[in-house]
Amino acid sequence: MASKALDGGWGWAIVVASFLAQLLAYGSPQSVGVLYPEWLHAFQEGKGMTAWVGSLVAGVGLIASLGCGLVYAATLTITCQYFDKRRGLALGIVTTGTSVGAFIYATAQNELIVLYGLDGCLLIIGALALNLMACAGFMRPLNMPGYYLKQKAALERNTKEQLFEKPQLDDLKIRAGSTTSTQEKSLMVKELLITIDGKDSSIQVEKKRSSLLARLGIMKVIKKKKQAYSKYMQSMYEILQNQAMVAFCIAVFLFSLGAFPPVLFIEDVAQSQGLIEEVSVIPLVSIGAIAACVGKLVLGMMVDIRWINSIYLYAFTMFAGGTVLLLIPITKSYMGLQILSAILGFFSGNWSITSYITTKIVGLDRLTQAHGIVMFFGGFGIMLGPPVVGWFFDWTQSYDMAFYFSGSCVLLGALVLSVLTLPCWKTKPSDNDRPDVQYTSNCDKVASVA
Repeated sequence: MASKALDGGWGWAIVVASFLAQLLAYGSPQSVGVLYPEWLHAFQEGKGMTAWVGSLVAGVGLIASLGCGLVYAATLTITCQYFDKRRGLALGIVTTGTSVGAFIYATAQNELIVLYGLDGCLLIIGALALNLMACAGFMRPLNMPGYYLKQKAALERNTKEQLFEKPQLDDLKIRAGSTTSTQEKSLMVKELLITIDGKDSSIQVEKKRSSLLARLGIMKVIKKKKQAYSKYMQSMYEILQNQAMVAFCIAVFLFSLGAFPPVLFIEDVAQSQGLIEEVSVIPLVSIGAIAACVGKLVLGMMVDIRWINSIYLYAFTMFAGGTVLLLIPITKSYMGLQILSAILGFFSGNWSITSYITTKIVGLDRLTQAHGIVMFFGGFGIMLGPPVVGWFFDWTQSYDMAFYFSGSCVLLGALVLSVLTLPCWKTKPSDNDRPDVQYTSNCDKVASVA
């Protein structure tokens, strides 16, 4: 990777395209709180059962979330490839796309439901998501893969092989008006037939040879794929042997379990407590989204500061977010919910530094695989959080216990992350041999960020 290609140039086009991609992909899932009251009215089910609609879309849906997951992984990975010194800032800008999208979509969906109903609203949102294909056109890899370079070189050298052409049937025809004698005609026909038979036999041999080569090629590909799979599993095992990585995965799971439900339930909380009759012009979801946008930018810039430890910064955001969740049940005014939504949204902007932390833990060459593991834990927490909170409400007819549970989960995650990444933990010596790995938790040196 050429250093001159980093931190600028086409990288900023990647940032813009990734920002728009996350806006289009995550705008609606991040603002499902506006849709949740409509789903309750449409399905006439309990809050716990209805919450599965939003949680499955955000955590593990079969179609929508598959696309969202691919967008998220692709945009963050390619941004990390194009940026080094400004990686935190670039990731902060890219991930604000989800927050800006949530702000816009929350207000837009509220109006679209009034105009076209729930079904019409979802159809329009789906049509807007098709613009993701245009965003994908900008995302060319910094280093082209080997097979692409080989194909390009082959085309430049014009090394296409000529296909064998059989003699046409016209070659066997003897014109009626020809002056050739009958004996000569017979000899010509025999020679042509012999030639064709010889060529046909050579074609058969060539076909058998090609079939054999194809089988050998398939066996070679299977063996190569098997080796690649074994290597992948070995790499995953090594990643999960890293104590800092395990602690980060646990923290992301607990944060997703506790901090995502307010996105889905916050509007229903206000309505169930009688603080507002219907969704306001600027929903609480939108307030949290715009605050998260600011948080992602600020936190993204902070991790680029040399002396700031990004893992401890993430743990601090979790402590603050957990405290806010514990305060929601005792807040009895809509203004208070607006303030808490803004604070929680700001600290939820820590999603912008997950890729940064992952890169510092495992290195850039393992970022894609390690980030997939982190997102698995995050998606699992997002999937479970809303139904659990909904079941708490169905059980107690109040959101108080639900938010106490959510806040406790987030605080526990912060505690686990802080304790398991203390610099006095001993790790394997091999962890210290990699120059791109920053968090090794060695007693002799404190983990650094830059």
